[in-house]
Amino acid sequence: MTHLRFPLKNDTSRKIIHIDMDAFFASVEERDHPELAKYPLVIARHPKDTKGRGVVTTANYIARQYGIHSAMSAKKAYELCPHAKFIPGDYQKYRAISLQIREIFQHYTDIIEPVSVDEAYLDVTENKLGSKSAIKVARCIQEEIWQKLHLTCSAGVSYNKFLAKLASDYQKPCGMTVITPDEAVDFLRKLPIEKFHGVGKKTIPKMHELGIFTGDDLYQCSEMDLIHHFGKMGYSLYRKVRGIHLSPVQVHRERKSIGREHTFAEVLTTEDQALAQLRQLAASVESNAERLQKYGQTVVLKLRYQNYTTITKRTTVENAIYQKEAIFSLASLMFEEIFQPTQGIRLLGITLTNLEDRRVEPIVLPLWSNEKLPIN
Repeated sequence: MTHLRFPLKNDTSRKIIHIDMDAFFASVEERDHPELAKYPLVIARHPKDTKGRGVVTTANYIARQYGIHSAMSAKKAYELCPHAKFIPGDYQKYRAISLQIREIFQHYTDIIEPVSVDEAYLDVTENKLGSKSAIKVARCIQEEIWQKLHLTCSAGVSYNKFLAKLASDYQKPCGMTVITPDEAVDFLRKLPIEKFHGVGKKTIPKMHELGIFTGDDLYQCSEMDLIHHFGKMGYSLYRKVRGIHLSPVQVHRERKSIGREHTFAEVLTTEDQALAQLRQLAASVESNAERLQKYGQTVVLKLRYQNYTTITKRTTVENAIYQKEAIFSLASLMFEEIFQPTQGIRLLGITLTNLEDRRVEPIVLPLWSNEKLPIN
């Protein structure tokens, strides 16, 4: 094994909790419609209503017993379990509940890093309970979420984010796993390599080719070999399998873009249909920009045709914008340049990037005269 020039440094002083809601969207629907709890439940439009298109957002634990999982095609989910209940989902409702969960987190700490609508990291080294026990804080969070929202979550407790994330996934649903500094390396060496977050589907075959099937196999590899085969990820994995991950819980995650896109169950065939959808997307981007107090100088249009050819085009303006009229105007002009009437449109998306904080009111972008594209 190659020796390191410098000794590895670890920080085991922090107390980190990772909270992961259990089958979040499906659990919300079971809570609001208790009769669904006894069925396999899939959050997706029924493939019979979409001509086989669409993907699974999540599924309850009964449905998972049939092999259904998130990101699977709805058609495949139906093939695995024809008697499953399919629900399109109410994402505005889920997001509102997510904000209620974050309010609960704030009863215990202000150092919170949301990862998505259903999971977050919390640094409770110093906490509002004044407790030295992260386990106690995690248990209180689980109980408060249940008492106030009638939803369950799983908690991972450790001294860094990587281990806390692994721990929260170890006993689901409604579980709690604690990994102490003394237990970390033994825990990691026993894990299948597929369980290491960051090792994706494309990486696993290469790992197996190199004889790496477990954390112990990974532990035996030299740092130089891992960097040679996996680059920056190899550098990271060499440390992670030794329980080292120094990334702090980040309260503010810098946002690089604000975007919305939509895949259509039935392809769009006319310019008017596409422009109507672009107008809705622009309004949604404006709403998010307003909420985040951001504006940007670049608008990116994404268009995917029925044959899956995808085109992106961007326009940058001198004065930053956030208003839907300006966003739509730029997007529609780009659309006219790339639209092919003979091709059906499967997806449209608009992204606002080159973001800045909206501390002062941005200048309104003058709109072009365009009789075909009236601005409301």
